[in-house]
Amino acid sequence: MNFIELKCVSSLTKVFPDTDLKEPPYLCGSALRNEVFSFQAAYRSDRLVKRLHVKIDTGSPALDPLIHSVGLVPSELPSYGNGDDFVLRNTPGLYPDPLYPITTDTELYAYPRQWRSLWITLRVGKEAKPGNYQIRITLYGKDNSTFGRNSEWYGESVFTLSILPPELPKQQIPHTEWFSADCISTWYGLTPLSPPWWDIISAYVRNAAEHGINMLLTPVFTPPVETKADTERLTIQLVDIRKNGSRYHFDFEDLGKWIDMGLENGIEYFEMPHLFTQWGAQFTPKIIVRENNELQPMFGWHIPSESPAYLEFLEQFLPALTDYLDSRLDPGHVFFHISDEPGEDSLERYGRLSAFVKNLIGAHPIMDALSEYALFEKSTLTIPVTATDALEPFIEKNVENLWAYYACLQYQDSLSNRFFALPSNRNRILGIQLYRHNIKGFLHWGYNHWYSGLSVKKINPFLNTDADACFPSGDAYLVYPGAHGPVNSIRIEVLREAFQDYRALQLLESLIGRTETQKLLEKDIMPITFRQYPHDPEWLLTMRETINNMLYTILKETTYAYL
Repeated sequence: MNFIELKCVSSLTKVFPDTDLKEPPYLCGSALRNEVFSFQAAYRSDRLVKRLHVKIDTGSPALDPLIHSVGLVPSELPSYGNGDDFVLRNTPGLYPDPLYPITTDTELYAYPRQWRSLWITLRVGKEAKPGNYQIRITLYGKDNSTFGRNSEWYGESVFTLSILPPELPKQQIPHTEWFSADCISTWYGLTPLSPPWWDIISAYVRNAAEHGINMLLTPVFTPPVETKADTERLTIQLVDIRKNGSRYHFDFEDLGKWIDMGLENGIEYFEMPHLFTQWGAQFTPKIIVRENNELQPMFGWHIPSESPAYLEFLEQFLPALTDYLDSRLDPGHVFFHISDEPGEDSLERYGRLSAFVKNLIGAHPIMDALSEYALFEKSTLTIPVTATDALEPFIEKNVENLWAYYACLQYQDSLSNRFFALPSNRNRILGIQLYRHNIKGFLHWGYNHWYSGLSVKKINPFLNTDADACFPSGDAYLVYPGAHGPVNSIRIEVLREAFQDYRALQLLESLIGRTETQKLLEKDIMPITFRQYPHDPEWLLTMRETINNMLYTILKETTYAYL
């Protein structure tokens, strides 16, 4: 019998085929109830083996593992070339990222002297029985290929998961990754609002919510973001609008269907599209209106933002929209946008328009990306969403309702991000950073942007991972388009872990207070900022184990005495 080398490593390890796996084995970990726990089983052989199967025994029917093969995708633009040293590599090549579902019937390949990886996900339910569980991973098979000569192969490794009695609380912090419904329509060739479209949209929304993305960009009209001037993205408009003379009539039936779909799939917050174009609110979004029995883009690039016709439209549309939303949702769970990242040259216009909109939407908050504190002081913004490299002055001034975001430009000074080329702990540290600085929400622009930069053309995200040389690979999307729904990435799984860390810290704070929780985080290290934190992935893993054990110790004598 020939033996396959099999080695358990943590979810923070990226397994490259052309690099020796030097990380120490990761043989045990702990999870709270109501948590998703992931680790990897990396494997290699000294020759090509084509017919391997995997079997996982958890010792309990309550722990039903999901097994994925970590696929490789190309990156021609892993970085802009002027980043920091906290990277895995800056060279083009094949990077581990997509997670392909496998079963015991799936045949795996072992390539000669190449490390490959299995991603193992354990969903620990609220009713899970605390205790230690041995997770036995076995690779086996008989290779009947020309080179295999009917040889048998075998490899095994064991990981111990300790399920602790404390229950991870529900996520409280809003988290949005902009949902591109038009990209889904384009990829699958589906007519927007058709029954098959609703089915596939629902699958993507459900997957987002399962990964801690609890806010959904809602296309009441086509969102005017990441769009080249004088071009348009595919129309996705949930509100049917008719014009008769000077009056507009609105049908919210499809919006209601969207809200129902979101709530059924775990969404809690709904985010309206920007009411004006990106980077300064100079023009209006594309809005399709039926007039004289003809559908036409009544607003868009051809209409200035302060056009009387558009402002008159908003005076009718926004009160009707908010009345409908208030009949369905808590007003605090609906957010509005004016324009993304206005600059100094557009601030006066932005101020006029935001004041105009505020008078029409009542108590609903306005949130926008705005990363210069001097501009924020001049604005009338309810919720500033600030880039992580610009947060310091906002934090120092104790700005209320402060949110954070990162995108393609936050790649220096060890800032958290999730590019292919970055280590996964640089992705996961976000949860601790958000907690440490009491950030109230997180936004990113790319859940599934499968277009080139500025949405000029469709791309194949399995082959073109940088939006046509626009963004470093990993910025534009967290999921890939599968046959019947999303193919997840290791980055979305690690991002979920970041928000689970946040939830665990909130639970600990409820028991020992915020001051003591922060002291625990920063014990023996410098204060944690968005630029400064331990770079060793072992620190993150150990810190989470410390939090888990402290939760158990505090609660075991009272809450869990019966266990």
